[in-house]
Amino acid sequence: MPGVWDPLSALLAERAGFSTVFLSGFAVAGTMLGVPDIGILGQQDVADTARRVCAAVPAVSVVVDADTGYGDDEVVAQTTALWEEANAAAMFLEDQVWPKRCGHMDGKEVVEPAEWLHKLQIVLRERDDLFLTARTDARAVNGLHDAIERAKMSRDIGADAVFVEAPQSVEEMQQIADALPDVVLVANMVEKGKTPLLTPSELAELGFRMIVSPLSGLLAVSKALGDAYGVLQEQGSMRDHQDLLTPFNDFTDIVGLPKYLADDIASR
Repeated sequence: MPGVWDPLSALLAERAGFSTVFLSGFAVAGTMLGVPDIGILGQQDVADTARRVCAAVPAVSVVVDADTGYGDDEVVAQTTALWEEANAAAMFLEDQVWPKRCGHMDGKEVVEPAEWLHKLQIVLRERDDLFLTARTDARAVNGLHDAIERAKMSRDIGADAVFVEAPQSVEEMQQIADALPDVVLVANMVEKGKTPLLTPSELAELGFRMIVSPLSGLLAVSKALGDAYGVLQEQGSMRDHQDLLTPFNDFTDIVGLPKYLADDIASR
């Protein structure tokens, strides 16, 4: 699942052949607000983005990050309803103390397991079709053993998948898989993050069935924009560097101009 943050990134992921994408809180915080993933992004920010992304790619399953659920029991129930209304296919819900941090940042804290499990149970009770992934960040705070125990608890109450964030070696990933052979496991592949970057086949051999690459597209587009703006600032024109650009007509194809024109003609 590649990370996306708006309709255009989702359309490009669909064009590349992906049938499932991940709406990343990290990416939405950076692109929508220009801020780091440290709990500044709110429920409505993500809900509005999810609604736009799901509408842009109706044939694609959109997994939407829900951070910690954004509040108390009533708010978690509201988050579940908003994700359903947006036509999200799935939700990730984590056990960090709010305001949370990106899973590959230092300085995280986690709530007691009972508080997290209670929120997961609210989602399970309120959902209609959402696939629920229970994410624990306890590895960085309390160690791998506690993270695995939390993952087992979330499995036992009915979470559809479990996600132990930021294991720091292949050996730790194997320990997670060995301890949880009877539930869907999530692997988070963050470039330059704390977890080794493995291929889908390597992850499958370990026992991981859901793979998220949440920042690959964001980091790529940030590099491309920085390069293009650098050229434009230095030279005042992209005339001699059009290899850095998507051709104009290709872009209008990506955003569906031929379909809009055909629909306009058909409606006359």
